[in-house]
Amino acid sequence: MTGKIAVTPRSLSGAGHPALSLLTKRGYELVFPAPGKTPSEDDLLRAVPGCVGWLAGVEPIGARVLRASEGLRVISRNGVGVDNIDLPVAAAQGVRVERAMGANARGVAELAVTLMLSAFRHVPWSDARLHGGDWQRRLGIEAEGRTLGIVGCGAIGRQVAEIALALGMKVVGYDPFPLAGFAPDGFRYAPLAEVLAVADAVTLHCPPGAEPILNAASLATMKRGVTVINTARAELVEDTAMLAALDSGQVGVLATDVFHAEPPAPSALLAHDRVILTPHAGGFTEESVDRATRTAVENILKVLEG
Repeated sequence: MTGKIAVTPRSLSGAGHPALSLLTKRGYELVFPAPGKTPSEDDLLRAVPGCVGWLAGVEPIGARVLRASEGLRVISRNGVGVDNIDLPVAAAQGVRVERAMGANARGVAELAVTLMLSAFRHVPWSDARLHGGDWQRRLGIEAEGRTLGIVGCGAIGRQVAEIALALGMKVVGYDPFPLAGFAPDGFRYAPLAEVLAVADAVTLHCPPGAEPILNAASLATMKRGVTVINTARAELVEDTAMLAALDSGQVGVLATDVFHAEPPAPSALLAHDRVILTPHAGGFTEESVDRATRTAVENILKVLEG
């Protein structure tokens, strides 16, 4: 089998990965539209047309690129989210969209808990001040006995719950399609409004909808000083409302791994001293990259070669 396959995730297009050799050994030519960075639409329009497969990251994959890519048979994500892909146009073009289900769940779950604990103890703030020669402390809180609210109890959310329970936390989760078999001691499902109202920290693990989950109205119902962790999608949070909530103290700390554009433009929200930032690193672990890449490659071969 021959043909071109585009590779666009930053973790793969810059450094490569041994699993990509499964494609080249079968005669496929790998194309890297923007090595080491997120490709623009122009990058994709130059590189993807003529490809039969696409190992894709989180870059927007819109109608213009899809309609220009005649002969493309499969887009294989190295993750779970496909909200960056115009799925109706992909279907109309006959392009299969495959996902690496659960491949990066552990990495994202561990980062979410890391961000929560860092927020509880103000680790980034303390580190920055000590590096600047300024000896200051902020009073922290302990995880044990606190309530963690999880919005989205899929593979990632369930692993977050298990880690939080091991820390001695109480966990309440919301999911529109709850898994009845998931019922560890200390965990319960609840309506979204209740999850937001009772939690000392809320972590987001769901796809975006038509409106942000955290807006001025919903933020006002949460505990004063709540910690918010977002390793899912930036669209889940209304930025203006979040900035106001941080300024007023309604939100104690926002920790986010996701942004509207990557890298993000400077903003008052991102510059706030109660905001913790990581560069979309949730699935960027050795183990998660290995699992996600191998699964994505296998999904391409499954479609192209049956």
